[in-house]
Formats: sequence, C-alpha cells, structure tokens
Amino acid sequence: MPLPEDVLAELDRRLAPVDAARAAAFPGDRTTRQPVHTCYVPADAVVPGLAAAWGAAALAALDEHGLPDLGLDAALLEQVLPRVRAKLAAEPVEDLRVDAEDGYRGPPEREDDDVRRAAAAVAADLAAGTAPPSVGIRAKSLEAPTRRRGIHSLDLFLGGLSTAFRAREATAPPGLFTAFRARKATVTLPKVTDVEQVRAFLPVLDALEAAHGVLLDLELQIETPQAVVGPDGAVAPARLVHAAGPRLTGLHFGTYDYSAALGIAAAHQSSDHPALDLAKQLMQVAVAGTGAVAVDGSTNVLPVGDRDRVHAAWRLHAGLVRRALERGLYQGWDLHPAQLVTRYTATYAFFRAALPAAAARLAACVERVDGGVLDEPATARALATVVLRGLDCGAVDEAEVRAATGVDRTALERLAGRTAVPDRGDGGTAEPLTIPS
Repeated sequence: MPLPEDVLAELDRRLAPVDAARAAAFPGDRTTRQPVHTCYVPADAVVPGLAAAWGAAALAALDEHGLPDLGLDAALLEQVLPRVRAKLAAEPVEDLRVDAEDGYRGPPEREDDDVRRAAAAVAADLAAGTAPPSVGIRAKSLEAPTRRRGIHSLDLFLGGLSTAFRAREATAPPGLFTAFRARKATVTLPKVTDVEQVRAFLPVLDALEAAHGVLLDLELQIETPQAVVGPDGAVAPARLVHAAGPRLTGLHFGTYDYSAALGIAAAHQSSDHPALDLAKQLMQVAVAGTGAVAVDGSTNVLPVGDRDRVHAAWRLHAGLVRRALERGLYQGWDLHPAQLVTRYTATYAFFRAALPAAAARLAACVERVDGGVLDEPATARALATVVLRGLDCGAVDEAEVRAATGVDRTALERLAGRTAVPDRGDGGTAEPLTIPS
C-alpha cells in the first residue's frame, strides 16, 4: 500500500524552507560570458586606445621574438596561431581593471588627477566602441590607513565615468552606447581580512550606484590567510561569498601577497606553489553554484628583454595558464601586453584540444548512442560548458562545433544549464568573439 498523503505532505512542509534557502544561496552559474583574464593597468598608465595598444604591442612582441616551443602539437599550433593573431587584433583585452592599489605608484597628491584621467580614457573608449567587453577599478583596501582614500578614488572614478557618459550621450547618435547599456563597472576590493568588511562595503556600493548611475559588480581579492581560514577555523571564502550576495561576480586570488603572508621565500612565490593550491581549491568550493567564479592570480615574470628572457617568461606563463585551466580556473591576471601572446595561445590550445572528445561525448548524449563512456547529466553539463567557453573567447567557432556535435549554441546552453542566474543588467557584457578560420 502507498504511504499516506499526510506523510509526504509533512515531508514537503519540513523541507520547503530548506529548499528555499538553498535556492537563494546557490542559484546556479551565471549565463554571461566569463573573460579569460583580467588585465591590471596602473591608473596613471590608462590612456585612450589602451586595449588596441596592448594588442599591437603583443603582436609586435610575437613578430620580433617568435613563439618558443610550448610543448604543443604542431598541427594544433598551426590551428591556434592564426586565431591568436586575429584575437590580438580584434579583442586583445577581455576585462580591464584600472589599478589604484598596489600597481599604482603615483604620489598621493597626484592620485585624484590620475584617477580622473583614467575614467575619462575608459569613457572615451566606451564611446568609441573600442573598450574591452568589461571594465572596472581596483581601489585600496578597507584597512584603516587606506579606507577613506580608497573610497574617495572609487567616487572620483565613477563620477568621472558618469560625467563623460552624460556629455557624450547628449550629442551621440542613437545606439552608440549599446555596448554599455547599463553603465556597468566592476569594483575589486583587495586584501579582505574579515567578512564585516564586505558587509560594511555593500551600502557604500549602493550609495555609489545611486550617486553616479553606474551599475556595480563586486570582486573580492583573496590574498590574506584570514580570508582563507578564519580565526574560528571556518572556511572564510564561503562566508565572504554569501555575505556579498548577488552583487559578487568573483573571488580573485592574490598570488604574491598571499605567498608572502605564508612566509614563502620570494624566489619561490609562484601561482603553482603547492601551498597556494589549498586556498584556490577552497575558493572554488565556496563559489560553486553561487553565480560567482574563482579566478587565478598573476605571474610577475614579465616577457621583456632579449629573446631568451622573453621566451623563458612565455614558457612559464603558458605553463601556468595551462595548469590553471586543467584545474578549472578559467580566468587569471595579465600585467603586461606581451603576456597576451601566451594567454591566448595556451587558452586556445586547451579548448581546441578539448573539443574533439567533448564533441563526441556530447553528440552521444544528444543522440542517446553508445559513445564508449557513460556520462551523467552533470558530466554532459561540464562538457557543454567547456565547449561554450571555447566559443566565447574565440578558440573555436560555431560552424565547427555544430559539425562536431550536431547541436547549435542554443542547445549547448541548454545542456550547460545556462539559464539560472542572469547578469545584473544587460550592459558591460559581450557577445562571443568570432575569429576568422
């Protein structure tokens, strides 16, 4: 005999609050494109045409030095390099962060002017349609010595951005600002040490939005031990994520501050140090299902100097990018234009190498045929997500994906579950990049 209905009704009654709380805390992945990197540029170095200049500098470095042996199959490299060159010409920077924190070396008395000029430069590129798909600013931390200075720079930057928008909108032809319809920017909060800093910062962001009419997303930098394990032994990234709420788009890892805080000698501070993997894995667990993402840090070994030094830096950077991708960290930091060469070479090689196997298994899922691997729905979702990431950044194109899988982008998005968390507003996002074959 079936169970009485009142037993099942009581089960539903008791678990309904649990269902609602879980849905609110873990709404799922965002439906928008995630950039493959964030480029940090000191506030006093931000000028109009910056993204195009970075792309030109990257291409010049590639032409001058040639690509070293990165351990890639020759046939794969032959597919990748033309796409990398096209990417560097069309969309070299996917996410720009104006840096008014550690990367900024100007004197305090000059910071106001530098931040204003940076805002004007970003706004000019947005108006011209040459800005990166997403932009933002990293201000100083909320520690007592830098708190007010950091908020002041945020206020100046967003005010300058908003003023420039209004001035251009008054005379601009219709449709000029469609790429930034919601006037959107990202604020990166560095050196977080306590969840109360996040809670206290949210009303400040609300006030900045109201004052300047710019929709603000939030990123938190995990670069202190206190932001990884709290004084009570709790996993701090999870608390930070849920305190920040839907405004949060990512946790960004600070390689060098975190390494130094652990006492790792400078010569061994690198994003592949085993001590750093624990922090990044906890970040990944903390953001899973929340709509935020975990982002790898940077390398300060820059590809500058003679050919041998540039090649050594490129080999290091490509290896770190590949390692992060293999571990599910699909975004990192770039600090120099020439790093774009290996950012896109390693990234494109990763997604193109993954396509044949992923496509075959996805086709098997769609056709319900025996592909030799019994994939769970969660695995099919992961396979579709990897293919979509390759499409988003230009590593692969829709025609070859459709030929390999038998499905179009809409079907891939459905398989990947890209239906849960819409972006906050429709500005500051970008369509997938189409790279000529």
